[in-house]
Amino acid sequence: MPPTLRLPRADGTLASYTLSGRAAITPPTGPITSRIGMAAVHVVADSVAAINPTLDVALDWDATLRYRHYVWSLGLAVAEAMDTSQRGMGFDWPTARELIRRSVAEARTVRGAVLASGAGTDQRAPGASVTLADVEAAYEEQCSFIEGVGGRIILMASRALAACARGPEDYEKVYARILAQVSEPVIIHWLGDMFDPALAGYWGSLDLDRATETLLGIVHEYAARIDGVKISLLDQRREIAMRARFPKGVRMYTGDDFDYPTTIRGDGQRASDALLGIFDVIAPAASAALHALDAGDVARFEAILAPTLTLSRHVFGAPTRFYKTGVVFAAYLNGHQAHFRMVGGLESARSVVHVSEQLVLMDRAGLLRDPDLAAERMRRVLALAGVD
Repeated sequence: MPPTLRLPRADGTLASYTLSGRAAITPPTGPITSRIGMAAVHVVADSVAAINPTLDVALDWDATLRYRHYVWSLGLAVAEAMDTSQRGMGFDWPTARELIRRSVAEARTVRGAVLASGAGTDQRAPGASVTLADVEAAYEEQCSFIEGVGGRIILMASRALAACARGPEDYEKVYARILAQVSEPVIIHWLGDMFDPALAGYWGSLDLDRATETLLGIVHEYAARIDGVKISLLDQRREIAMRARFPKGVRMYTGDDFDYPTTIRGDGQRASDALLGIFDVIAPAASAALHALDAGDVARFEAILAPTLTLSRHVFGAPTRFYKTGVVFAAYLNGHQAHFRMVGGLESARSVVHVSEQLVLMDRAGLLRDPDLAAERMRRVLALAGVD
């Protein structure tokens, strides 16, 4: 019989929930060809390191890299050291640098593995004394390191730039300098302020239409140095309108964790590729759905992803920046790591009611690899919260 749990609800009561017994999604093997499907992946904290976890960072390197191999085994690409790994939320550049070095080396051991890594300016904290030249130097340091170890670049949004830029022309200046230096085309990431409040007004304006025009101007001028743009605005209509205006050869990587099935499926003329944090949580379903799309089976693609969308909207619910807690919780339930601890203690960012609902939604989407293990691990989380 499937296990039953007593889960807390928002009204303060407990309700019994019996796991569905639904078989976990098992995707086909082999490469995915119709779309690029990148999972922005999490890191596994070292739960027994003798550090102050609110100030210092220690990773379980074996578990962290093992998870990348798991994602590659499903035919998905890995986006490394992005905001899903808690860049800017406890995960510092020195540790990210080591993670990138190790991940690039691991990717070389896997046939067909695709990896791209986040380059930002997080070694330079925003402040009154920070100049555009400082921002450029910080970007150059990280880009140089990634390319120096043989990696590909995802050019992340910069808090320091958002703080010191006076208008669109400053963004144009900084991005022009960095794009002129890269060896291979990069992915530009526009991360909205729902993910990071410090990025409000990015591209030089709080008006998203004006900001969009600034980004499009950069994309058109430097198209040869841009592989694509990842849009994380949770705004499907804006994404679709933007990709229609991209130069030929520049991809749109959806970062819309609220509406990704529609943007990935496409409108018959254009479609988005994917670079999504939720793909970490739903990796088997993402792989199976993209394989279905490869076969031209749009109905199956939509049927697989439909229940994951409800899950994703829950995981990425406001405050959206705390979605990382749900990502690691999913990995814990599914046995990809031995504990539910996070860099900076961020496991406390979501309530036990929130993660209880996540368990239910993962079960309904066929995303529990071993229901008995997931139930036992959920009981540990409930016990820690005082729920018998």
